Amino acid sequence: MRVIIVGAGEVGSAIAESLSGAHDVVVIDVDADRVETLTYELDVLALQGDGCSLDVLQEAGIEEADMLIASTDDDQTNIVTCGTAAVGGDPFTIARVKSPQYLHTWERDNRAFGVDFMVCTDLLAARTIVGVIGLPTAQDVDMFADGAVQMAEFEIPAESPVAGQTVQEADRFDSLTFVGIIREDDIIVPSGGTTIEAGDDVVVIGSPESTRAFSSAIAPQENRPSDIVIVGGGEVGYQTARLLEERGFSPRLVEHDPGRARWLAEQLPKTTVLESDATDRSFLERENVGRADAVIAALENDQQNLLATLLAKRLGAGRAVAIVDTVEFAELFEAVGVDVAVSPREATAEEITRFTRGRHAENVSIVDGDRAEVLEVEIEAESVFADRTIREAASDLPDGVVVGAITRNGEFVVPRGDTVVEVGDHVVVFVETDSLEQMTQLL
Repeated sequence: MRVIIVGAGEVGSAIAESLSGAHDVVVIDVDADRVETLTYELDVLALQGDGCSLDVLQEAGIEEADMLIASTDDDQTNIVTCGTAAVGGDPFTIARVKSPQYLHTWERDNRAFGVDFMVCTDLLAARTIVGVIGLPTAQDVDMFADGAVQMAEFEIPAESPVAGQTVQEADRFDSLTFVGIIREDDIIVPSGGTTIEAGDDVVVIGSPESTRAFSSAIAPQENRPSDIVIVGGGEVGYQTARLLEERGFSPRLVEHDPGRARWLAEQLPKTTVLESDATDRSFLERENVGRADAVIAALENDQQNLLATLLAKRLGAGRAVAIVDTVEFAELFEAVGVDVAVSPREATAEEITRFTRGRHAENVSIVDGDRAEVLEVEIEAESVFADRTIREAASDLPDGVVVGAITRNGEFVVPRGDTVVEVGDHVVVFVETDSLEQMTQLL
């Protein structure tokens, strides 16, 4: 597949790196230094130029392109680029935008803007935050089968009752499957006798109820948060509060700008909006932010987010989640005390990458930076699973594949060896990256 990526920033470069091994990738950017860097670091064709220009797109081979991804930092540039690409050829176009207003317009009419698929950075970040907040011990969360199936990744702390148990001992839940254990540089497909060690990242797939129960088993003292404080009322902060309201939470939101605070109060009926500086220690103490179950920092820059979360933690707050604009800072944030660092750019790159891989799947989630994937596929007659038990199908599957869940007519079916998979079922599988291409053909 020939893919043209316009914009070689963090998002575009990450997408290019992920796709370059299996596809013919061309990257366009106005910055000569970025183009030179990509030329030496990745197996891609890098061109300097304006992606909005039809001449530049033609130089990149838009007539033969199967897909164009517009991933600059400017929403309007990305939309115009997709429209221009439709004039020069017939690629499938993907636009990255920050503002949800463009997404809402596109969702009302998918022909709008000449964009075939649109990804909203701020909304993705908010959804990631809310998913993590809903499971107090989770590092990553994703939904499948219209919400009937949940995938979650948990880090096992040393003091957890689960640490030192075998998978069979830890698996006390009817509709939960342990599909992977990430231990340093290894991915382990667990059996019942596999021991869960402190520091492991455990990946499970199951019903939302069982996933929440396992989350509580990992750290029994961690309950569903009741007091959530959002620091920063920008687009990510607003979208996070809105999504939390939809899930029955009543968060508090701190915003410094009086006009913005007034607007937020009008838009968020279940949210208490506080007008103040979130890095003011006296204000945080006065408002008992130290007693909050979770603090989410969504301020204008990484430095402010780090300061706000560490200050809240020092005052006694529970879980700290911070937005990190610079992808490379995410591990640093977590190393110095932030519980979960969410990178909107990384989330966007992952969403676009998984869409390019999973256009024939219902949903795809990338695990641990592309070391494994979770796929949801509707079973057709030609599938390796069709009208066979899971045990029978397993003999034809590559290594590193685990069936995590099945839904049938919207109902959850617990996958067991003697479970017969029917045509029309939705199957959610965990697949190590090395087995992905072979598994995709079998599905």
